Amino acid sequence: MGTYLLGIDIGTSACKVAVFEKNGHVLAQSNQPYQLYYPHPGWVEQDADEWWNAICDGIKEVLDQSKITPADIAGIGIDGQSWSAIPVDKKGNALARTPIWMDTRARDICDRVKKEVGFERIFEVAGNDFLPSYTTPKMLWFKENEPEIYKNTYKFMQSNSYIALKLTGVMSMDYSQGYGVHFFKMDDCTVDEALAKELGLSADLIPELHECHDVIGRVTAEAAALTGLAEGTPVVAGGLDAACGTLGAGVYLPGQTQEQGGQAGGMSICVDHALAHPKLILSPHVVPGMWLLQGGTVGGGGTLRWFKQEFGKDLSFDELTALAEPISAGSEGVIFLPYMAGERSPIWNPDAKGVYYGLGFDKTKGHMVRATLEGVAYSLEHNLRVAAETGAEVGELIAMGGASNSRLWTQIKADVTGKTIKVPTSDTATTLGAAILAGVGTGVYESFQEALDETIVITRVQEPDMEAHEQYKKYMQMYLDLSETLTPVFNKVYEKI
Repeated sequence: MGTYLLGIDIGTSACKVAVFEKNGHVLAQSNQPYQLYYPHPGWVEQDADEWWNAICDGIKEVLDQSKITPADIAGIGIDGQSWSAIPVDKKGNALARTPIWMDTRARDICDRVKKEVGFERIFEVAGNDFLPSYTTPKMLWFKENEPEIYKNTYKFMQSNSYIALKLTGVMSMDYSQGYGVHFFKMDDCTVDEALAKELGLSADLIPELHECHDVIGRVTAEAAALTGLAEGTPVVAGGLDAACGTLGAGVYLPGQTQEQGGQAGGMSICVDHALAHPKLILSPHVVPGMWLLQGGTVGGGGTLRWFKQEFGKDLSFDELTALAEPISAGSEGVIFLPYMAGERSPIWNPDAKGVYYGLGFDKTKGHMVRATLEGVAYSLEHNLRVAAETGAEVGELIAMGGASNSRLWTQIKADVTGKTIKVPTSDTATTLGAAILAGVGTGVYESFQEALDETIVITRVQEPDMEAHEQYKKYMQMYLDLSETLTPVFNKVYEKI
């Protein structure tokens, strides 16, 4: 058996495909973009078959780059964005584009269901609030607004399970993605059929549940022809992108915490029991017997990408952040609320808007860049403070995602939170986590401990400047005050549209 592992990451703006050696070294990787659709206000969709086409191209590219024999790939792991609701028929055909995690079309459904079924009843089972970002409200939206599609839907799939289906012909659902479905019992990872009925759904609408490292099938002849993979290659169930990234950053023991710096931001605290907070997100980890108490924010690396696109096209990211270097902590009172597509935890307001506060004739582009970096750090600290209300203990943070490549941004996060931040090989943490699942599932690694011992390398450690931390406490309070003060304005603007 070969020891190469293939990791696939279905992100929001693109998919990443990477081939790893057993020690975690990347032999080759590919990044394939695809489209986001905004057909109506509040709607954000993607085409699951466009994911598949991009992944086929990515796999062929990495096989060509790496020059390995496809038969030497021991297993394939897939991670994906959360809260998909891909309706498929019995043959596995996608019947419509999926609303993705940014989609808020089901907000009225959520309000109604929480009144009819009760927030407490739902939260007791699911450990999560009933919000339009999640899978369940989207399932109900299809039932109420697309009855023909709903009638022909055999299962609702998640992003990674749909790609696993395309590779193997097998429908599955992993435990870590179960948290998007509110009749998934968070404490023991089973299905509550009674709650499904109360919600107006059938538990049969989701596929069979699996551990994330379970081999659920093997690459079919058809998939092999489309990708260049060897027929019969094992495919594991895979998991939630944030959970795979958390694993790929080396977080798998209670108290360890991942800090997310991808398109979106947030954090994941590893806990050994289902520790829920109504303003946060709780999911099973991809490591059996562990859960992740998560804060998921809209504003992450995507905020700086947006700023560069609109105001700094002539600058590289390094040149852009260099403008922020000489600006003092707090950007001299410029505060950025990174609510660029509403906001998720902990405020959960789809009407929230991105805001720069404190601009004046004395402010420069550098102030705005630094405020952008700091706003994302404030949103991270906001989630950490809410998590502390549960008693969850957070020591150091382990960073992942493209934003962690920026020493300045990482230092700002360390200073705002007062936490030491360790940075592993960040660009591949999520695909590495998916590959580790494949390695454990196929026996390349005897355990998760062995896998992480072999693959995780810390590239740098950044300690907080506690003097700057004290300064940031004042600006953090300004951030919280602005967020709270502007909430009625956000909501009022929405009513006028």
